[in-house]
Amino acid sequence: MADTQGPRTATLTIDGESYELPLLTPTAGPDVIDIRKLYGQAGVFTYDPGFTSTAACDSTITFIDGGQGELLHRGYPIDQLAEKSHFLEVCYILLYGELPSAAELEDFEHRVTMHTMIHEQMNNLFRGFRRDAHPMAVMVGVVGAMSAFYHDSTDINDPWQREVASIRLIAKMPTIAAWAYKYTIGQPFVYPRNDLDYASNFLHMCFSVPAEEYQVNPILARAMDRIFTLHADHEQNASTSTVRLASSSGANPFACIAAGIACLWGPAHGGANQACLEMLREIGTPNRIPEYIERAKDRDDPFRLMGFGHRVYKNFDPRAKVMKQSADEVLELLGIEHNPTLQVAKQLEAAALADPYFAEKKLFPNVDFYSGIILEAMGFPTSMFTPIFALSRTVGWVSQWKEQLADPQLKIGRPRQLYLGEVMRDYVDIEDR
Repeated sequence: MADTQGPRTATLTIDGESYELPLLTPTAGPDVIDIRKLYGQAGVFTYDPGFTSTAACDSTITFIDGGQGELLHRGYPIDQLAEKSHFLEVCYILLYGELPSAAELEDFEHRVTMHTMIHEQMNNLFRGFRRDAHPMAVMVGVVGAMSAFYHDSTDINDPWQREVASIRLIAKMPTIAAWAYKYTIGQPFVYPRNDLDYASNFLHMCFSVPAEEYQVNPILARAMDRIFTLHADHEQNASTSTVRLASSSGANPFACIAAGIACLWGPAHGGANQACLEMLREIGTPNRIPEYIERAKDRDDPFRLMGFGHRVYKNFDPRAKVMKQSADEVLELLGIEHNPTLQVAKQLEAAALADPYFAEKKLFPNVDFYSGIILEAMGFPTSMFTPIFALSRTVGWVSQWKEQLADPQLKIGRPRQLYLGEVMRDYVDIEDR
């Protein structure tokens, strides 16, 4: 590295030729080597499958310190937000960068509430799917089709239209997710209610029926709000990067968010809590836990403990502690502490934390380990776990989308490759092959 008195640089030497690359310093996190001019200067690319060592953008929204187990939204720690704030205030922070005043928060909540209904003709979209369609398939299709119904908020060059699209997506996603659920179970759609808060409204649309009155339990609503909050944004993960890549082409906001939903559908990303619950059911009874613990430690066994460890967090997941607290509250309220799956979960957690192998590998329970248990206790089928994740993450996608469009350095995404295929060869006529 160069003398710190001047601009900091890193020196790359290739075949005896040296190249000075600018070294950028963030407000938090590791320094970043700027390689934008490397190909032009040296005629080489960098190689980074999965982009795990590449900063594809600069951002001021979310910061993760995997080593310390920190997650900050605009500088605010996730545990403080989960304890003291609520989801719509976290949405405001992610979108606008600061804590709102009382008047600003009231205005924001009002704008979201006034946009929760979806276009009545969109009912026909839902009815075009098979009844056994996965709710995520429905959400990908319906959200992508929103651009056909809301033409007045698709011009990405108009700041006001970007704002309207942002509010619409955050407001309507619970309705779309709830209706996807209702459709798959054959119940009538339940329209949103303006007198309910964001989480309570979602639970009402999912579980109420026209035949009788439904009262949302405040403890369940609070747990639901925490699930939304803890999944609101998570830096440049796969689905967020997908949204940014789609956005870089100039695609409309609804298409970009639909792309994010499609990426989130992958079991390695948004389906982790469903996979965790399915694993607990596979284990079945607490007496089988030692067997599965040993399998997880066996490198030759393909079995892995789902819900433990994290790609980014190398210590503990800061969201897991809050989610565990919610799990305890919900399960006590519903009186299902003796649920077999829950018993397996609790004893598996204790066994893993007591085993030196998992401590050395820093494989601690993550947010997915507890969120699936809570959602099942509330009455959601596993097929709804990822749609709820998508609902929660929409504000993060939208915030990242807005930030990128305002970036003067915006370019269409175009990763390069390490080509290992055939070099040029001549075509052979079919009769000569």
